[in-house]
Amino acid sequence: MNTWKYCCILFLLISCSEKPAEQVNRPSEEPSEDLYSLAKRHAEARLGIGPTENYELKIYKKDMDGDALEDAIITVNRLEFAMNEAAKSTNPAKQAEIGFMGNYNYIFYYDAVLDKISPEIVVPSSPNAALKVTFEQISSDRYFDPIVEYRILNAAYKDFYAIVEHTPQHVFQWKVFEGLNKSQKEAYSFKYDKGTISPRKDILVYKATLKDPGKVEDIYHYNPIILPSDDLLYRFFYYPAEGKYLTQK
Repeated sequence: MNTWKYCCILFLLISCSEKPAEQVNRPSEEPSEDLYSLAKRHAEARLGIGPTENYELKIYKKDMDGDALEDAIITVNRLEFAMNEAAKSTNPAKQAEIGFMGNYNYIFYYDAVLDKISPEIVVPSSPNAALKVTFEQISSDRYFDPIVEYRILNAAYKDFYAIVEHTPQHVFQWKVFEGLNKSQKEAYSFKYDKGTISPRKDILVYKATLKDPGKVEDIYHYNPIILPSDDLLYRFFYYPAEGKYLTQK
């Protein structure tokens, strides 16, 4: 076999053995590598996270101030750190029983215009469940407000935020459900309507039903079925003078 034929055969063998690169479909909340690296460095510096600690960091992007740029809510969950701290306490079993409740879940706000990340905002809750972030157009139809859901024992709560002067402002909180593995249960659903006294929409809280799932082994990761109703319980309006939602007695 001459040299030219040998080179051709070798080239064909190498070409056939190479597989095309797989395309990765990333979830919508996954950040660019640059923002992820920035958030990771910022969170570790602010929270004193060491190089060996395992923790969870997620990024949820949305335009939250109407400038047509994607801002972000960054969540940090420090379950491993919480468990290590509990092991050092006088009653580790009790700490585990209450879900390691404490300051182990955090959010940060990334402002796309300023290209800066805010200081941490602690969300006291069980680190057994990482924070969940959703968005609703409450302050304006031109952009979105972040809503953070967290777990405390057999209940879930929502914290509502508005971005005011490049800073997340906590404006409202309400329970989502309570009563997993209990005889008495409660649940609520939410709607948003034209603002009563401000451009920000009113928050309407409705009675709902928590469908009984029977015995739940992992209450922190179970997502119950909530059946809404038309039974309006409260209508909250945003009161600018106090920077939060109120309701009439």
